[in-house]
Amino acid sequence: MAVEKSLAAINARIKSGKVVVLTAEEVIPLVQEKGVREVAAQVDVVTTGTFGTMCSSGAYFNFGHTRPRMKMSKVWMNNVQAYAGLAAVDAFLGAAEVPDNDPLNSIHPGEFRYGGGHVIHDLVARRPVHLRALAYGTDCYPRREINTVIAIDDLNEAVLFNPRNASQNYNVAVNLSDRTIYTYMGVLKPHLGNANYSTSGQLSPLLKDPYFRTIGLGTRIFLGGGSGYVIWQGTQHCPQSIALAEGEELISGGTLAVIGDLKQMCPEWLLGASFLGYGASLTVGLGLPIPILNEEIMYWASRSDADIYAPVIDYGLAYPAGNPEPLGYVSYAQLKSGTIELEGREIPAAPLSSYPRARQIAAILKDWIQQGGFLLSEPVALLPSIGAAPSLKPLHEKKPEVNSPNGRGGQARG
Repeated sequence: MAVEKSLAAINARIKSGKVVVLTAEEVIPLVQEKGVREVAAQVDVVTTGTFGTMCSSGAYFNFGHTRPRMKMSKVWMNNVQAYAGLAAVDAFLGAAEVPDNDPLNSIHPGEFRYGGGHVIHDLVARRPVHLRALAYGTDCYPRREINTVIAIDDLNEAVLFNPRNASQNYNVAVNLSDRTIYTYMGVLKPHLGNANYSTSGQLSPLLKDPYFRTIGLGTRIFLGGGSGYVIWQGTQHCPQSIALAEGEELISGGTLAVIGDLKQMCPEWLLGASFLGYGASLTVGLGLPIPILNEEIMYWASRSDADIYAPVIDYGLAYPAGNPEPLGYVSYAQLKSGTIELEGREIPAAPLSSYPRARQIAAILKDWIQQGGFLLSEPVALLPSIGAAPSLKPLHEKKPEVNSPNGRGGQARG
């Protein structure tokens, strides 16, 4: 008999203390031993985890009103600029923002030792942050400048809001050029000197439910050490499946937009990151619970590193040009062995994300559910699945018809 469960029934088992939860790593050998159907009948939830840099992250804040009142038009937090084109004392800080003087004028240009992700970490760690803001002054908001020190608990709101997290799968980065390059995939040595990858493979959240059968608006997740939610598909969400010669398939392209209360998060799960020669970012801990509603969901949740593939992309020449074709495909089992084979060579491979920390996230989420403190949420709507999401559009360069000094596309007036 086919296995069919409801989310309501699983939540009832969580409340009663009878729920059966395994991490995605734990469920793999069990399915190999007993088969998909038997394990799907026994297990209610599979937990996942990932801990890696996610540049499309940030936080928005409400600082509270000054006396006299002020409409902040320029905001800096520890010398990192936040976007203030919102209401009077709201601002959004991007994780990849860097101080004005870092890329060009620092003593060691390109080190990017501090950026938006580090500010977010400092706030979550309850460290004081220097806030500076300028304004142009209005009748209702006359104040023009403030220099002060804030802490996260001083703020009305501090909300982590990440437009693109938990990429379903990602490239294995190599370098075919004749010089060392500095990228968001780390330092890449010339002539295939090394290979870097950034996905947790068999623990990776969106690889465990690749068709988005359980993930949608309102899905409750582990985010930054606290509880968060999926609020939309992430930017560049374009899940796809590509058949490989080995009889396997490459699944990639899905992303999540997520949100959560920054005040409830932990500094060990939100870390500022610096990439030499590239920029700053935020390392995010994210875990997603997968309710086992049927055998299909269990099948995907139990796929191992040997069954999951990633494309190898040249970041030295092809990627910057805009149309990189994969040089080949490798499994996560190969990647985690420490070497991959490409063009007849053995190339050392290293992760940019932390598998041990991903394992820890999946275990924490498992414990939360078993203890009854983390109920699963019914999505308001599921995210677009493979074949249903629109394809990605490139940005085409077009010459404006009118080059207007006033920036409104109309005829400039003298």
